[in-house]
This record gives sequence, structure tokens and C-alpha cells, in this order.
Amino acid sequence: MIERVFRSSRFMVWVAVVICAVSSLLLYGASVNIIWNTALDVVRDIPVSADNGKSLAVRLLKLLDLLLIAITFQIMAVSLYRLFIRPVSDDDRESQNPLDIKSFHDLKITVSQVAVVILVVLFLEQAVEIGATIATLYLGAAIGIIILASVFAWKNMKD
Repeated sequence: MIERVFRSSRFMVWVAVVICAVSSLLLYGASVNIIWNTALDVVRDIPVSADNGKSLAVRLLKLLDLLLIAITFQIMAVSLYRLFIRPVSDDDRESQNPLDIKSFHDLKITVSQVAVVILVVLFLEQAVEIGATIATLYLGAAIGIIILASVFAWKNMKD
């Protein structure tokens, strides 16, 4: 009885898949709009100083951060679909697709790896925008501890 209820709850997974996919598409669309406007701004007002160049670098790093979040939503949508709605066949298992998530273990590792990259980009934003301050040192130390903990967790995760 309960198993039948859980099997019929695939609709809820569809909701999560659709929300992740739409979120990813919206973020990709916003990124295209942002890069277009950034390119127009650069053409209209070419950076002539180091501060203007830093400002451009920070804008582009924030765009990269947004794109990484969009990729995370895309990975989650594809993974949830493959894990719950259409299991991967044996023919698909042989492919080396980066979106080829076959288990929760793969999904956890992939999402945590993308999160680490996002944290590194956030640190770069801080370092470029604010510079070498004590706050940047503390942020770098905190991110370093998170990365070490993540690597330790990845190495100790069982399939």
C-alpha cells in the first residue's frame, strides 16, 4: 500500500525537475542579457584605468557565478529525472557524459564540487573588489576549511 503511494508520487519529482529546469533556463537567459549589456557598456565606455578594469572583472566574475548556479540547476534537473523518472539503461551507462548521474552519491559529489567552484569564484570576487584586507583573509580561510572538509567527505563517501 505505502509502496504504491510512493511509486505514484513521481509527479512530485516531475515538479522538482520542471522547477530546476525552468530555473536553469531563466538563469541562462539572465546571463545572456547581462553579458550583452556588459559588452555594450564596455563598447560605450572602454575601461581606461585599473579601477574600471577591476570593476569589469568583478562584473564578469559575478556572471560566472550566476552561470555556475544555472549549471547546478541543470545538473539537478537531469539527475532527478534520471534517478526517479527514467532510469539510465545499460547502453547509457557506458557514456562519459558530465551530466551522467547514476546515483545519489554521484549527485551529491557533483553538486558539492560545483558548490566549491562557486565558493572559489566568490573569493575571487572579494579579492578583486575589496583587495587584501583582513576580511578577505578570513573569507579565504573559511572557504579553505570548507574545501578541505568537502574533499575529505568526497574521499570517504561510499558508493
